[in-house]
Amino acid sequence: MTDIDAPIAPVYLRPATATDDELDEQFEPVFARIAEGNTERERNREFAHEQVQWLKDAGLGRIRIPIARGGLGASLEQTFAILADLAEADANVAHVWRNHLAFVEDRLNAPQSAANDRWIERFLAGEFVGGGWTEANNGTLAAMATTIRPAGHDYRVTGAKFYATGSLFADWLDVIGRTDDGALLTALVRRNDPGVDLIDDWTGFGQQTTASGSANYVDVPAEEGDVFPVSERFVYQGHFYQVAILAVLTGIIRATLRDGIAALKARGRNYPQGLDPVPSSDPQLLQVIGSVSAHAFAAEAALRQTSRELDRLATAHAAGDDDERSFRVRSSQVATDQAQLVIIDAALAATTTVFDALGASGVSTTKLLDRHWRNARTLASHNPRVYKARILGDWFVNGTDPVPNLFAAGRGGQGN
Repeated sequence: MTDIDAPIAPVYLRPATATDDELDEQFEPVFARIAEGNTERERNREFAHEQVQWLKDAGLGRIRIPIARGGLGASLEQTFAILADLAEADANVAHVWRNHLAFVEDRLNAPQSAANDRWIERFLAGEFVGGGWTEANNGTLAAMATTIRPAGHDYRVTGAKFYATGSLFADWLDVIGRTDDGALLTALVRRNDPGVDLIDDWTGFGQQTTASGSANYVDVPAEEGDVFPVSERFVYQGHFYQVAILAVLTGIIRATLRDGIAALKARGRNYPQGLDPVPSSDPQLLQVIGSVSAHAFAAEAALRQTSRELDRLATAHAAGDDDERSFRVRSSQVATDQAQLVIIDAALAATTTVFDALGASGVSTTKLLDRHWRNARTLASHNPRVYKARILGDWFVNGTDPVPNLFAAGRGGQGN
């Protein structure tokens, strides 16, 4: 059974009721506080535990839960727009929330049960989910060594993962593994349980404070109500994870534009070849900033469009309309791939060309403008952009299914 065909009847999702103004009022003051210490945290590789707690207190962890259940009732379009705003303030803090928001979405799509009601209550109480599915030691999803074995009425989890983003901030860790008979399960285990070992060994030159290192599990308990077949996870899970990254990249472009404007205004002198002795009046330097603004515009437009398509898929999924859902899965895949090409290209171009407006002073470590390129390049490496244009062309010309089967034999590599 494929994810597209999996029977599921979500009852937790309801039409969005939040307004953009309400969400901005809720979060923008918190984002402004987070932005204040961004460069110092980056410079000192300081984990943003306090800032993540501010966001928990503000309700980011329950942004998608309906207002009637105690949440904020945001649509996916609104959720990813808010995530982009947070990324403009601090791209590392925004990325920390990717796994949590995805698991909340999964539980909102699940059939109602006592166990799932407990998860909704945990989210409302501010409990946070981190973790990662990527096998350590170059393992793949198709050849998974992590095991989730029944033990009486519960389970035991043993294995090693990498790219465990957000784990050091988490109360719960989302782990994928196989049973002895080969069935794929995901288990939620408590961060502080015996047998859990989280290691800050992320060596990437960007996104350095996202707690994306190793997670090791040795005979860690997982309760029966916290273990789910992978086939029952929400049908647009892959799209959600990718659009979350695109939202963070969009925020990085906006931060690049913001910092580029400030740095150009602060320049005190120009090159002899310049068209004006005042850098902020030089038409060619203004043209550079104008180009960066266009990259920000393109990214925001692409993010909005793919988020709206994802909202349509979520609506079809919640309504139990199998034909519409199947169509929307592929439509969302196409939109996500297209947005990936647009937004990654925009991010890499903006974070590089902005320096053309700034001169040698722009590379000063006091400004730390290189963090935007490092963070963008790191996020852009999470998914194989190099294949996307070919997949899209094959879909449009030959009708080849663009939806990947990550669990097919010989596949399942995860960007490492």
